[in-house]
Amino acid sequence: MLSLSSMPSTSSVFSTYTSIAASAMLVKTMINELQNIINQLVPRKLQEILLAWFEKFFGNKESAPEELTLIIDESARYDNNEIYDAAELYLSKRISPTANQLHVFKDRGDAELTVEITRGEEITDTFEGIDLVWRFITKETKDSSDRSTERKSARLSFHKQYRDKVLKSYLPYVMERKKAIQDANRVIELHSLGGRGRTVDLNHPSTFDTLAMDPIQKKELMDDLDRFLERKDFYRRVGKLWKRGYLLYGPPGTGKSSLIAAMANYLKFDIYDLELASLYHNSEFKDLMTRTSNKSIIVIEDIDCTIQMQDRGRRGYSQENGQLTLSGLLNFVDGLWSSCGDERIFVFTTNYKDRLDPALLRPGRMDMHVHMSYCTPAGFKILASNYLNTQDHSLFAEIEELIKQLEVTPAEIAGELIKTNDVDAALKGLNEFLLRKKETKSEKPSVEEETKADDESDEEGKENRVTGKKSNKKKAKKNKRNTRGRKG
Repeated sequence: MLSLSSMPSTSSVFSTYTSIAASAMLVKTMINELQNIINQLVPRKLQEILLAWFEKFFGNKESAPEELTLIIDESARYDNNEIYDAAELYLSKRISPTANQLHVFKDRGDAELTVEITRGEEITDTFEGIDLVWRFITKETKDSSDRSTERKSARLSFHKQYRDKVLKSYLPYVMERKKAIQDANRVIELHSLGGRGRTVDLNHPSTFDTLAMDPIQKKELMDDLDRFLERKDFYRRVGKLWKRGYLLYGPPGTGKSSLIAAMANYLKFDIYDLELASLYHNSEFKDLMTRTSNKSIIVIEDIDCTIQMQDRGRRGYSQENGQLTLSGLLNFVDGLWSSCGDERIFVFTTNYKDRLDPALLRPGRMDMHVHMSYCTPAGFKILASNYLNTQDHSLFAEIEELIKQLEVTPAEIAGELIKTNDVDAALKGLNEFLLRKKETKSEKPSVEEETKADDESDEEGKENRVTGKKSNKKKAKKNKRNTRGRKG
């Protein structure tokens, strides 16, 4: 029977409670100190990995979330698995800095190194609040001839409830990221179509930022290119080929070739330079089209003077006459053979737009006409910034006023600015060049005036030839009558 004498006194109970509370506070303080030390010494990522490992082995198995694992093999039936390739490239940009071993390599045509994790390691990723874990596995198998082969696969683990979101959103996102990484890492190539067909890397530094081009016109062109890239489904829905045509026209030296290089660098498209002068028959167009790739710019420079095209309505015209015709070129641009690829851009250049056949200019062949004009004050400021790294100078106002009065190309201005690194000397030299050009302006006709004079000279020559023919006919008739009179 419990007696009152055996019960502990109030003072002893309070003393015991105080001791327990003090011990608890001491333990809590020690835990906090230990946690601070761990946070300072152990990286956050490693803490998460250790915690996940601890919960996996010592946590409550019944309350653990259900996990789904997708197995993505390197090979899919008879070809490479695009999802596996995309995952490898995508995750190469998300490797933890704490990784101990990495694979490093560089393929031909890559601008940068590619880094991959070693087999057996894990990479964690997060997508719209979903935690995902990637593991790359390699298994060695032997065939009937006892030869060893490696089977590579990726394991993607996540909570089961996110299955649809991973399949419909995350994996497509990984595929898109692969494309973006490849584009950024891609070396652009310049191909020669026709003749010997050479290929070199395009190392042209031209960009839209460095082009001495009207800012409004430049933005319109860039917006048009962006729309073209984004409208693959639109082109398919309306039944049109996914291609776009541009005509760049203007005097020589206004930057048409530099604009083509800037377009290629902006889009990450290869360039195919079509040499019409090396072709002899329309059938060669078909062969050249099949040699071009998707994501490419097909360039035909100086279309007005490269080759004399025969008119389809001309008498004696024949597809089999062994000559290159306008009809053949038009079929090359938008005929059936142009449908053998996607995401293509055709660029034509000319110094004289009015000399082109109207059939070439219609929408669908040349969708956007870009006038590359003589240099403007805005273009001069871009060149001054590029070549001299200056945005303002006391000579700017005078130079800009002279540029408004003269027909001077960006190439001419660049040629003056590149002569020296001294800003004052370069701008002074440019100003003197423009003043000399102004003095000789009245003495020398402009390009347009020369063209008009040439055309008038040609017309006058035709009239003289016609008049000469008529005069000769009259003389022949007169001689004939005189001969008859003598015979009579």
